[in-house]
Formats: sequence, structure tokens, C-alpha cells
Amino acid sequence: MFLTKFFPLVTKTLVRHYVRTLLTVSGAAVGLFVFTFLGSIQAGLDSLFHQKQSEQTLVVFQAHKFCPATSRLPQDYDARIREVEGVRDVMPIQVFTNNCRASLDVVVFYGVPPEKLSDFRTFETVAGNLAEFDQHQDAALVGRAVASRRGIEPGTKFSMGDHTVSVVGVFASDNPSEENYIYAHLDFLQRKRGDHSVGTVTQHEVLLTEGADPEKVSRAIDRELRSGPVATETRPKAAFQAKSLGDLTQILSLTRYLGYACVGLALMLVSTTTVMATQDRIKEHAVMQTLGYSPMAVFSLVLLESGLQAILGGMIGVAAAMTLLLLTDLAVGVEAATIAFTPSVELALTGLAVALGVGVVAGAPSAVKAARTEIVPALREP
Repeated sequence: MFLTKFFPLVTKTLVRHYVRTLLTVSGAAVGLFVFTFLGSIQAGLDSLFHQKQSEQTLVVFQAHKFCPATSRLPQDYDARIREVEGVRDVMPIQVFTNNCRASLDVVVFYGVPPEKLSDFRTFETVAGNLAEFDQHQDAALVGRAVASRRGIEPGTKFSMGDHTVSVVGVFASDNPSEENYIYAHLDFLQRKRGDHSVGTVTQHEVLLTEGADPEKVSRAIDRELRSGPVATETRPKAAFQAKSLGDLTQILSLTRYLGYACVGLALMLVSTTTVMATQDRIKEHAVMQTLGYSPMAVFSLVLLESGLQAILGGMIGVAAAMTLLLLTDLAVGVEAATIAFTPSVELALTGLAVALGVGVVAGAPSAVKAARTEIVPALREP
């Protein structure tokens, strides 16, 4: 009822001072754009490290190695790992990446035995035919994110370094990071030109039986392989990815404070604008009270004006950030581990709620001041 009655009045006020309104809305939009964009990074981090599957999955890697390109494990370690108590299944993986350093366009090939893929990964084919992956040695399944960034479609060839694969399908996954990987045949990647690595793999991925203790099984695997030609280091998958990302994770974690700073700047901008607008209209508020407007009505009008500017800016900023994230499928990767920038409905609603909160908090002091305006002194203002 209140909005229906006073919304036209607030709208006219904002349009009358359109330059000030435009600047305020633009500032709020920029602040909420950055807040939403950085929030997608935090959502990607949370998604990467809190996957349920990661809790019961281990990664066996060569000890004291960092980039996957430098890790070499015997492929026949899988038989010895399978004998360890608590291990349900093992998948040898050959990893090939275009960049071990931090990059916004990292491409990661995972060479796996095709018969193992469905047991270790759960995803949905959105284009192409998953069945063809088993039939051709050079076949590849491409994650939706990397397919979007690189313009890859089923039926086309994709090359990186000495590898050229035939894309037979594009897949989507509940884990956004998975959509930045390309799955190929293990034998195919092992026969890379100039680097014959048949019989060796980058790592072994281990599925645990229900109720098995990941830490206990990790120690048991390393003990079992201690007598082998290559020492190993076994970690839960989430811990392995956290170590691979290393300092990048800490740096990205700090972005949440940058997001808070942007919200603070938007709050200061809207608050300053509202204070200026209220100061300019002291006499107008006094006249409104002489015409029968209650102090509560004046308070609500000022608060509505502030909130409307903030929410309008928030809608523009959040919409722009979500559009950019959905169109670009950005991800940052290092050492073959990726963090997908993850937009979501929850993130958008959080951004809009923050924008509304900014409007209310920024406008409250000025609204209180306007509601307490003394009529006679205000009418004497020049």
C-alpha cells in the first residue's frame, strides 16, 4: 500500500535529479558487480574442496613432485594398491596440461582407461555420444566449460602440443571444476611423440570402501609402495588439490575481503548521496509535514529513495556479473587443478540482498534526520 501510494513521488524525485541518480546507481552497480564476481570465486573454492566424492577418494602421486608433468609412477602400482585394505578400486591417470603455472585458460588432459571412467566420474553428456569414447583410441570427452572457451564441438579435432584428439562428446558435471578437463584414452596419452611413457602414469586415483579411514589407508598405501622404484605420497583428493593450488588458494581467499570493501564503498556512495539529497530538501520535508505527512511517512520516503537507488544499481551489477560469468566459463588453474568461477541463483540473490541492505543502512541516518525536521526552523531556511 505504501509503495503504491508513494512510489510515483520517489520516482519523480530521482528523475528530477537524474545526474545524481545516475552516478549513484552506477557506483552501486560497479560495487555489486565486483562483489558478485568475487563471490563466484569463493563459490568455486567451496565447491572444489567440499565435494562428497573427494572425502572417499585418494590420489597417489610421486613424492616431492609438484607439476604433473614431472610425476612418473609405474602403472603396475595399481595392482599393489588394490590389495591394500579399504581400497575398492584404482584408476591410473596420465595428466597432460598446457601450463603448470597459474592461468585463466588452463587445459588439462586426463588419460584414463575407458572402462574405468564411468566408475570414477559421474557426468551427463550434453552433446555427442558417450558410447563412441570406448570405440576410438584418439576419442576425447570435453568438459562444457573448456568447450565453450575454446569453441569445441563434437566431431571436430582439438590439438594441444603434440596431442590431437577427436572430440566425440561434451559433458556437464555437478562439480564445476570437472567441466574444465578433457578425458582421453590412457594409451593414447602415453604414446606422446618424443616422450614414450608406456607403463608409467602421473598418478593413481583410489576409491575407498564405505567406512574406510582415508588417512589410515593413505599411510598403508605409502608403506606398501615404499619398496617400489618410486616413492609415493598419498592424500585425500581435496587435500591433494589444495596442495596443488598452494598459495593461489590463500590469495583467492583474500578476495572475499575485497568484495566486502566494494560493498563498503557502495554503502558510502549511497549514504553520501542520500545525505546531500536530504540536506537539499529540508524545506520540502517541512512542507510535506505541514500538508499532513507524518514523520514516519517522511522517514519511509527517504528510505525508499535510498533503497531504490541501491537495489537498481545492485540489479544492474549482479546481472552484468552473472552474464559475464555464464558467457565466459572462467576458471583459474595451476598444476592441473582448477577453480571454476561458479555463478548460481543463490549468489545472485545474495548480491541483491546485499544491495537492499546497503540501501537501508545508507538511508537510515538521513531518513531519521528528515523525520525529525522541525517545521518552523526548516521553513525559514533560505
